[in-house]
Amino acid sequence: MATHTALPDTSTGTKYLILDGLACALLGARLPWSVKAHDAITVIEGRGKCTVIGWNEVYLAAALLNSTFLQGFEIDDVHVEAPIHTCSVVLPAVLAAAEQEHSTTPISGNAFLTAMVAGYETGPRVGHALGGSHMLTIGWHSVPVFGPAASVAAVSKILSLSAAEIENALGIACTQACGLMSAQFESMVKRMQHGFASRSGVLAIYLAKQGVTGIQDVFDSSSGGFLKTFSHGADSEPKFFPEEVCKGLGEVWHTEKTRQKPYPLMAGSHCTVDCVRDLQAKYPARMRKWKKMVKIEAEMARAAMKKGGWTPEKPANVTGAQMCVPYAVVLQVVDWEVVPAQFAPGKLNREELWKVMEMIECREVKEFDHSWAQRVRITFEDGEILETMLKAPRGVHPGLSNEEVLEKWRAVTKGVISQKRQRKIEETVLNLEAVEDVAAVLGELLRGETANVLQ
Repeated sequence: MATHTALPDTSTGTKYLILDGLACALLGARLPWSVKAHDAITVIEGRGKCTVIGWNEVYLAAALLNSTFLQGFEIDDVHVEAPIHTCSVVLPAVLAAAEQEHSTTPISGNAFLTAMVAGYETGPRVGHALGGSHMLTIGWHSVPVFGPAASVAAVSKILSLSAAEIENALGIACTQACGLMSAQFESMVKRMQHGFASRSGVLAIYLAKQGVTGIQDVFDSSSGGFLKTFSHGADSEPKFFPEEVCKGLGEVWHTEKTRQKPYPLMAGSHCTVDCVRDLQAKYPARMRKWKKMVKIEAEMARAAMKKGGWTPEKPANVTGAQMCVPYAVVLQVVDWEVVPAQFAPGKLNREELWKVMEMIECREVKEFDHSWAQRVRITFEDGEILETMLKAPRGVHPGLSNEEVLEKWRAVTKGVISQKRQRKIEETVLNLEAVEDVAAVLGELLRGETANVLQ
């Protein structure tokens, strides 16, 4: 995977992953938690060469901030097997490195794509080595654990580091890995945890480039090694799988297993929403009468239950609502859709939502473990029961088509940036191979200010 020509035909798909990530970052740049993060970080971090998306500024901390923006509304991509939102970690890191190196080594579109794929291939492999979604069941937030290595892999391609330097960078980045899943309930910092991973990789690369040594054999070490330490508490046997880190290199392409999300919700609730949508499509008249419902049961795998099956308390905040399966259910039941506008301050705690919330019961079903499958059962006051089971949500199997991703890009950025800027970014990304200097072209387009459409 040393050169762009050594890659399989993933360029088109990777460009749509980038476009989707930029939509998420532009939308997230001016959200309240993003503004707070920006205002805090720019006080303590100096100006630099790297674009802060949507702020018309350049700062050293761009990777951290842009990752925070990209993950800021829970609508960024996800790997279907090992739960990592790779774009939120890799794209900000690669963009920052490309701009940092721009004055001496302009980064071409092909080089940019190669770096992106390197990150997309690394993060999920680290995730598989730790048991994938099992990490969520023992309290780790998987992305800031899996992500630092992905950031290193991507940025190492931009700087053309040697194998020894890359190993040092991995050892430096992986010792910074961390992320607690309790961040999902009410904290703003949940939005930033992917950014910590992105920044860790960039920092590790530049430290290694200057000769700073890192932990050698960081994944394999039997005393405080990455895999052994993070898998502590796992109830599987074996607890970790070191062979997964390099398994299928050059043959299995994890970039192709990454999916764009149709809903601004944590991925584990997408199938729940689609089960409700399925019932609404089959029984529209009955499902319109949601006030006649008395019980809603949602069944899911252990990982989804642990991450999102909890009962929210009033008042809900945006982070908690987006991470909560019951909240996803009530939005689809009452509004027949799940879109960003529903999370605006005036709509988040409507009384009708909380009335439906009282009916919902989530539970773990062992037969669904290690799958996306879910079942929803709705009981009405006259005793009628409607039930459906789906093996996977829309956007996972199959993934969104390129046309659907393009529609999402246009819908998400509508009102956030001008139509002219929207078209120019779209054209640039979808023709990235023709770009000779990504930092010069893309940085300028992303730097302009954005609007907060959720005010």
